[in-house]
Amino acid sequence: MIKTDILIIGAGPTGLFAVFEAGLLQLKCHLIDALPQAGGQCAEIYPKKPIYDIPGYPEVLAGELVDNLMEQIKPFQPGFTLGERAETIDKLEDGTFVVTTNKGTKHHAPVVAIAGGLGSFEPRKPILENLDKYEDNGVAYMIKEPEIYRNKKVLIAGGGDSALDWSIFLADIAAEVTLVHRRNEFRGALDSVEKVQHLKNEGKINLMTPSEVVALHGDTKLEQVTIRNTETSEDTTLDIDNFIPLFGLSPKLGPIGDWGLEIEKNAIKVDNSLDYQTNIPGIYAIGDVNTYPGKLKLILCGFHEATLMCQSAYQRIFPDKKYVMKYTTVGGVTGFDGSKKEAPKAVVKSID
Repeated sequence: MIKTDILIIGAGPTGLFAVFEAGLLQLKCHLIDALPQAGGQCAEIYPKKPIYDIPGYPEVLAGELVDNLMEQIKPFQPGFTLGERAETIDKLEDGTFVVTTNKGTKHHAPVVAIAGGLGSFEPRKPILENLDKYEDNGVAYMIKEPEIYRNKKVLIAGGGDSALDWSIFLADIAAEVTLVHRRNEFRGALDSVEKVQHLKNEGKINLMTPSEVVALHGDTKLEQVTIRNTETSEDTTLDIDNFIPLFGLSPKLGPIGDWGLEIEKNAIKVDNSLDYQTNIPGIYAIGDVNTYPGKLKLILCGFHEATLMCQSAYQRIFPDKKYVMKYTTVGGVTGFDGSKKEAPKAVVKSID
């Protein structure tokens, strides 16, 4: 069983920043996320989209923000359970909690902070006959291990950043990469679109637009697909090993909605006058997953909520201790790895 001080459900920007604030209080954190990598939507859906309302950053790419947060929390050595969804929660007699994932991984902590953004994310699946038959037999909705596609014929469908970026990445790994999109225009970053066009001209990517996959074929595993041109209605049969539809992720509150928390319009109600605690003492909700009067779903608001949550968590974990807040400009940042960041001390010299 994984034990920690604060168990954070959701490894998006708010959850990651909570690790830093907890670290300043010398509290250890472990994060659970259903996605295969940290960063939430910023990493999975729009890593190359600019964000303009992060203090101190006139403009920062979503993926770059995640990278910076990961670097910021590195000294506090957080643990991660990725690619698993928080499924159940049990409150023990001593008031602590055990959270179990859909894969059976158990986590024990005195404080649980739900920072799941808009909830857990389920892939948006294309409407195709027998699609479920080929799931894990040639069809996947996320790329967790790119190496499994080495020397394979891969078909990617989609028109956003994920479809473009993975097509570019796999062009040097797969034997053949085909990108299908139902429109001629893509929604992704301009440099990615230009890169795909360049790889198409070099013969490294097969680009089929405006087209869509209309049928899957194969006995026990996926072997072929039928692709239809949406303008001419002409069908093409393609031999492939893997089909990866990347149509984005659909947010759902998921199993957390069955934990006895007070829910309002698919969000968790919290006490915003103090610490963003839910109706169950010891369970907090921060970031886009919560709701309260005047709530704004902004990353910077999530950072603020994470800060106050950690202060309250400290008092819950150490009820007999009084924490005196020190500014990082004064006390510096001491990591669990032994690192120390602090402002240089002024040198005082006596005058003869």
